[in-house]
Amino acid sequence: MRIGKQVKFIVINEQATSLHSLIADGKYRKTSLGRKTWKALIGSQASLQSACDKEGFNVVGGDNAGSKARIGIIGDEQNGCGGPDSRIGFGTGGYNDDSNTCGNEATWSPDNGNKHIKAMGYILVQ
Repeated sequence: MRIGKQVKFIVINEQATSLHSLIADGKYRKTSLGRKTWKALIGSQASLQSACDKEGFNVVGGDNAGSKARIGIIGDEQNGCGGPDSRIGFGTGGYNDDSNTCGNEATWSPDNGNKHIKAMGYILVQ
């Protein structure tokens, strides 16, 4: 991700025939990078709600209006991920700003304050 002049990358080791095959069917595929790694993409300003931490490909909570990500992590203030209000990732949308499709959105008591950080996303596939 690029935010201003800052560029940061993470590595997701996932076997598949293509990136398209991982996301096109909409099926959730879990990763286990952890919130610390996802937050590192944004830097010291990153913020997520403290519960839920659902991450991977096609990540959604129980409420379709809540935060979601094609590739990323979502957070909620409750463990059940019923209505997540925070996210970091690529191809994101939902509450609070559906137009923020890459970066960090966080509201409703996230760990580093409310954030609305838009980023340029780069996805390199090998």
